[in-house]
This record gives sequence, structure tokens and C-alpha cells, in this order.
Amino acid sequence: MSANINHFNILRRPVITEKSYAATGAANQYTFRISREATKAQVKAAVQAVFEVDVDKVQVINMPTKPKRRGAHAGTRSGYRKAIVRLAEGQTLEVAEEV
Repeated sequence: MSANINHFNILRRPVITEKSYAATGAANQYTFRISREATKAQVKAAVQAVFEVDVDKVQVINMPTKPKRRGAHAGTRSGYRKAIVRLAEGQTLEVAEEV
């Protein structure tokens, strides 16, 4: 398997919310949904390879499942894993600027 395909399997998609967008300017942090099996080292390598930037720190968070209802039908929304990536000073990603 190619290294590029592996990196894109680790990084699922960027998380664009008000809170994550505020962190891009203030703390130079970017948030991604990642694969459930991805480690911090794999996330760091994937961001560095795909976006060609230097990563200072990676924080990984497991988001829990949430109960949901629609009338009489009850179920759960699936949980996911996300990573908050802090870049080196003076570097940015074009992910947040596109939205």
C-alpha cells in the first residue's frame, strides 16, 4: 500500500466548528476527525506528509456515542476519534481558509 493512501486513511476530514476555527488563529491548532486505530505518531506523520508542515503537538480525543431519539425510535449516534494538531510557529494550513 502506498504511503499517500495510508495518510489519507488516517485523516478522515477536518472539523470546522466555531471553537475549532477560533483555535486556528489564536493557538495555531487544527482539528481533524481521524481513524479509530490511528496513533498520535501516525497523525503527526500524516499531517506532515499531506500538508508539508511541521507539527509541534498532537492531542487525541475519543468522542463518545450519544443517545438519539426520533419519535418512538431510539438509537445512538456513533462516536468518533478526533485529533487536535498544533503546528510550528508561523505555519498555517489552507483547510480552514477554504470554508
